[in-house]
Amino acid sequence: MEDLRKFINDLRHDFSRETLEESNMESNPIIQFEKWFKQAVEAKVHEPNAMVVSSVSDQDFPSSRVVLLRNFGQEGFVFYTNYNSRKGKEILQNPKVSLNFFWPELERQVIIQGIAKKQTEKDSDLYFDSRPHSSKVGAWTSPQSQVIANRDELENLYNEVATRFENEEIKRPDFWGGFIINPINIEFWQGRPSRLHDRIRYSFIENGIFKIERIAP
Repeated sequence: MEDLRKFINDLRHDFSRETLEESNMESNPIIQFEKWFKQAVEAKVHEPNAMVVSSVSDQDFPSSRVVLLRNFGQEGFVFYTNYNSRKGKEILQNPKVSLNFFWPELERQVIIQGIAKKQTEKDSDLYFDSRPHSSKVGAWTSPQSQVIANRDELENLYNEVATRFENEEIKRPDFWGGFIINPINIEFWQGRPSRLHDRIRYSFIENGIFKIERIAP
């Protein structure tokens, strides 16, 4: 165990790729996010739309998981899930959530705090219709976050649903759809040497206006 502890403590990387200056930041954080997101795609970051979504239970325990961003714009950031899952229930009970993107190839993070709400049924339908057939079957199959006996139970459920929809169009189940997170704070983090990282935070004021501040690393 001592060797493992030493190994972990010796894992160090001094960030030095880029700097982050207020003068180079967009006045609108969504435009700044789009700029960074495009750069992550160009840098061939593996799954640049992967983000950690953190929610809080009714007992005030936070829980986090990685999901995929499926859309974003001035109205917010969108992902899809089973509303009966753990995260779905927690978000519906407490809509205050946090999102975190980490792009190590660029030594960058984006941290978003915001308020979640269900996406419209029309928009959820549009996205569901665009999914591969197998993913549609999977959405109907999984009793997400519930205890199951074994893998066979899940496979059998999938086969039953696949047979059920074999010759018909698969519609979105009522218990599955999108959440859209309207941001309150968005922080852009750029790794810098000596752990003196650059952190620029946008805080929502009103009517699409954000206050921009540098915060200490």
